[in-house]
Amino acid sequence: MEFLHIGIDLFFGFISLFFVTKILGKTQLNQITTFDFISALVLGELVGNAVFDEKDGFGKIIFAVFLWGLLIFILERITQKWKGSRAFLEGQPTIVINRGKILKKQMKENKLDINQLQHLLRSKGAFSIKEVEYAILETDGTISVLKKPPYDYPLRQDFQIHGTNVYLTRTFIIDGEVVWDNVKEAGFNENWLVKELQKHNIHRYEDVFYAEWNEKEGLHVQTYE
Repeated sequence: MEFLHIGIDLFFGFISLFFVTKILGKTQLNQITTFDFISALVLGELVGNAVFDEKDGFGKIIFAVFLWGLLIFILERITQKWKGSRAFLEGQPTIVINRGKILKKQMKENKLDINQLQHLLRSKGAFSIKEVEYAILETDGTISVLKKPPYDYPLRQDFQIHGTNVYLTRTFIIDGEVVWDNVKEAGFNENWLVKELQKHNIHRYEDVFYAEWNEKEGLHVQTYE
């Protein structure tokens, strides 16, 4: 009977976890943040304790798993509806290498040392920091790398092709809200942004779903359909 009890609890625990992960969506698996990692540990602990604790049955498993899943779901809805909460609840990407120079302040703020940075860069095929023009630490702890032209693949020098400048694309508008920090870092102000949007026959920030800019191609805008 004890084995039967464990088997039943495991079965219902498996089913409840399956439905919770389906409800929360694929991003919980593909882009796991620190909070997502903790959530996964808690869900596993809830099921594990319930399975091997004779006082707890499958009813408590389902209740605990779905209550925790509901809290995560509500948090996801908050970040989707109130964009201002995303930076606080999910974090935001941080540039740690800018134009080939390591930004010590940003590394210190993100508790990242040189050895860890080198490890992350090697995972992206950059075995020397001098190969990197830009590196961005993402919210899930991974790093995105934009290499300098001579070190890009396939190597330009192998084909006797001279490298050109590389440009960092900055996000200016997300879901109708302007990311003013990015606009200012690029050297622009509100008047410039308004004029650029008017060139696309756009007169309100709220009409823009996504807008990005780089030095070569200028402003790219996508409106709500």
